[in-house]
Amino acid sequence: MGVIEKATKQMENWANDSSHGYDQIYRWGEKGDYDCSSAVITAWELAGVPVKTKGATYTGNIYSVFTQLGFKDVTSSVKLSNGSGLVRGDVLLNHAHHVAMYCGNGKEVEASINEKGTATGGSPGDQTGKEFLIRTYRNYPWDCVLRYTKGGTGSGSSGNTQPNSGTTQAESCIDPDTPVCAVRINKTTKCYLGAGTSYGQASLFPQIKKGSLADLMKGSAKDSAGNTWYLVKLAHPTEGFVTEYIQEGTFRYLK
Repeated sequence: MGVIEKATKQMENWANDSSHGYDQIYRWGEKGDYDCSSAVITAWELAGVPVKTKGATYTGNIYSVFTQLGFKDVTSSVKLSNGSGLVRGDVLLNHAHHVAMYCGNGKEVEASINEKGTATGGSPGDQTGKEFLIRTYRNYPWDCVLRYTKGGTGSGSSGNTQPNSGTTQAESCIDPDTPVCAVRINKTTKCYLGAGTSYGQASLFPQIKKGSLADLMKGSAKDSAGNTWYLVKLAHPTEGFVTEYIQEGTFRYLK
């Protein structure tokens, strides 16, 4: 069995085994659970590609590490809207929000969300059958596809060498897998792709309603006018967790 098949099969085995669910505290399999990035990283590590050993730890640094270890950015050869051009084992990446793997036959496999619809606090294992699952391919939206090419340089031609969501402004100080604290939104507010309205309104979570809860993540950034923006993680009803930017003054800290 080749490296690509080993990694893909490992993800499928986890998805088909109810002892493996979703968690962001015990995310490296300590209790059987993973989150989206730790699952993909661990699957390739176990298949013989030392992505974890070489520093891959979360969604935000998968691209930089994987492309140094035989993965090539093949985004330009794939039609993301329907998955045309994808092959088994392709890594589906949204630099800011999520990562999954393509299984072939129009399917993808991923760790998604726990049974409570939250990142932490659930029971070990898959209580719903959807914490770690195989599902029909959908464009999350993905902004990059990485393909393992044994011995390849990893240099791609699609131009997607940096996150396209604006998180580059504060990426160095953000760890999307480690919430700082919980916050409550004190007024309905729009969400943006980066630190400032110039980045455009978020598509997956265009706004948060007053009274909603969110996880405040590490890192903040200022826009050109000097306004401070914070990154928050939100539980999406169908897409697991997403991270978006909201402006200072739109939330209060929960003690």
